[in-house]
Amino acid sequence: MRNRALLGIIMAAAMLHQANAADLLETFRAAQANDPVFAAARATQQAGQEKLPQGRSLLMPSISLNANSTFNDQTIQYKGAFPFPAGNTRYNNHGYGVNLTQPLYRQQNWLAYTEAELQVAQTEAQFRVAEQDLILRVAQAYFDVLIAQDSVQLAEAQKTAISEQLEQAKRNFEVGSATITDTHEAQARYDLTTAQEIAAQNDLEIKRRALQQLINAMPKDLRHLGKEFKLEAPQPADMEKWVDNAQINSPQLAIAQAGSELAEKEVARNRGGHYPTVDLVANYSNNQSNGGSFGVGSDNTNKSVGVQLNMPLFQGGAVNSKWREAQANLERARQELENTRRSVALQTRQAYLGVVSGIAQVKALQQALTSSESVLEASKLGQEVGVRTNLDVLNAQQQLYSTRRDLYQAEYNYLISQLRLKAAAGTLSESDLANINQALY
Repeated sequence: MRNRALLGIIMAAAMLHQANAADLLETFRAAQANDPVFAAARATQQAGQEKLPQGRSLLMPSISLNANSTFNDQTIQYKGAFPFPAGNTRYNNHGYGVNLTQPLYRQQNWLAYTEAELQVAQTEAQFRVAEQDLILRVAQAYFDVLIAQDSVQLAEAQKTAISEQLEQAKRNFEVGSATITDTHEAQARYDLTTAQEIAAQNDLEIKRRALQQLINAMPKDLRHLGKEFKLEAPQPADMEKWVDNAQINSPQLAIAQAGSELAEKEVARNRGGHYPTVDLVANYSNNQSNGGSFGVGSDNTNKSVGVQLNMPLFQGGAVNSKWREAQANLERARQELENTRRSVALQTRQAYLGVVSGIAQVKALQQALTSSESVLEASKLGQEVGVRTNLDVLNAQQQLYSTRRDLYQAEYNYLISQLRLKAAAGTLSESDLANINQALY
């Protein structure tokens, strides 16, 4: 009864420990709030959104106010017979004016405004890339910590099992039923496993620090894959349909497409350097003076409204040069768009095959794990009846733990491949992390 009560306490403590462990979704939200790379991307998005009001301002009126105040000290001596008084005069004049310019026809300004719309769309697509990149980086760092933890636990379990074989070899040697070679083999394998355990602990610390960089805190205990983990084939189960979806939804392709359209508008905008501009111009000014050359002050008000035409005739060949430059940049943007389209298709196919092969690999390793367990049991039984050696048991143990580690790694790689496929297709979101999170306990 006491042992049963103790077991119940241990199980309850383990359940409480898992309940307090951080899951994948919680880790992702911590990274959203703390990752400097994502914070920089968010700031870039906010800055990019200002391109639209800046472009719109080129179509709006501009109004300026000017004012002045001047003190004058003037001395006049007239030559000849003039009826005006001569001498020193001191007076102050001041004034103010308001100028308004409303563009009526400026082809370059209108194209700059439409370019601003494309720049904002490009910025939004870049932020989508940053969001998907954060999901992938968090998932990769999270599972890297888990596999590192599994490696430490497997190394410890393997070390314990080899330690038992070492003690058994020593006892058998003492009673004369085994040679010293069995002891040396077990000791060598024990020492090797100790070195592997140290390396695994060091790797775990490195992986935890990598996750710390994302969330700006030392990660707590993380939840592992549980019984809810299932292997699911991509839906739709057609690689080319995934490629077609990627051509529509990929943010990388959206960035390149916007870049190509921007280059086209740059060609038209630079060609417009030859076009005239027409502006509505209005002015209002008031100037007052309490003195002057003839000893009297004045109050002058001026109002004007008109249309102003400006026709560029020659600018040293700069307009034609910029136009040729824009045409070359357009060709570059078109080639970059084509390269991005092909790269997105390749990445999508690779990601799709990664998921499919990942499923096959996990199933194969599951079967291999069952076979390795059977080999170990058979080797132990064979050692007892004298048809297997201590080295056979050690090799079987190493194969079992190696297969188990490979299985864990394949499961995590399969999950990452799922996310990479969604990212390649341009549909990766937090909900995809939530689906994986349900398999953690």
